[in-house]
Amino acid sequence: MKGNLLKLFMLFALSVAVIGCKKKADEAETTDAVEVSEAEVTAVKYMANKAESVVSWKGFKPTGTHNGTISLESGVMTVSNGKVESGTFLIDMNSIVNLDMPADSDGNGKLVGHLKSADFFDVENYKNAVFEVTGMEEKDGKMMLSGNLTMKEKKNNITFPVTVTESADGVTLASETFTIDRSKWDVQYGSKSFFDNLGDKFINDDIELSLTIKATK
Repeated sequence: MKGNLLKLFMLFALSVAVIGCKKKADEAETTDAVEVSEAEVTAVKYMANKAESVVSWKGFKPTGTHNGTISLESGVMTVSNGKVESGTFLIDMNSIVNLDMPADSDGNGKLVGHLKSADFFDVENYKNAVFEVTGMEEKDGKMMLSGNLTMKEKKNNITFPVTVTESADGVTLASETFTIDRSKWDVQYGSKSFFDNLGDKFINDDIELSLTIKATK
């Protein structure tokens, strides 16, 4: 009996270890901001459909994760031969939603309020994040989109893999899941990049993101 219990315990411990070691998405290549790109004359202009476009997010801490969505306020991009030539997207930071707790729970309200506070994204003073396309190129068989991401007046250029799907009705721009390091945008709360002696109270700097933007002519 004791032998069976020991085997079950070891199996459980191994399962926890495997889950805990699950590889997170690759971090987007991040550099200083660069000049935004301009569209070719032949590029087609598309306007983002806010109702069908979304940015998904996931945050990590020692005790677990939280995930949710953020909506677009507006967006425009130009596409030529399946390649995004230019584009600007305003992300409505006041639209942050948490999805891993009941919407009407105290915990959900407290988390979303904290994310909107000056500790994190300071939505009162910085209502929008902005992504401006700076280029797109193929690398190792994937299309890589680059753009300047501005949050809290901090601007960095990020590069991540995407697919562009054109149809008679419009175009869909969808990214693979990637991460950004929030400390590069001065999001300091619980970050070991800014504070010492946090123990297990820290929150990972990495934020996992993915985006889907649907747009029409």
